[in-house]
Amino acid sequence: ALVLVCMLILAGCGNRTMNDIIAREPSITGVVKDTGEKAILIVNGQGEYWVSLNVENKDSMTSFRIGDEGVVYFDGMVAESYPMQINTVYAITLKIPADRAENEKP
Repeated sequence: ALVLVCMLILAGCGNRTMNDIIAREPSITGVVKDTGEKAILIVNGQGEYWVSLNVENKDSMTSFRIGDEGVVYFDGMVAESYPMQINTVYAITLKIPADRAENEKP
């Protein structure tokens, strides 16, 4: 019975909704300065952050353009490197999209 209860608890941990993550997790807001396959560079008044695109919530946005303003929900841990790094990301939402006309290639 104890094993069954533990399995049910663990199964429920990975199925958090976007609303649950937004309501309960720490976050930073910033503008996308650079993009890569596995991370984006976000800049705000506190500094620059490489943010992993390996996001827990699959409804999260993971395709960004330079100039987008996003909100990153994470575990609260920031690696004190330069730029800083956020590796455990629960969700990323788009706050303000960049002007798409500026980012389109001719």
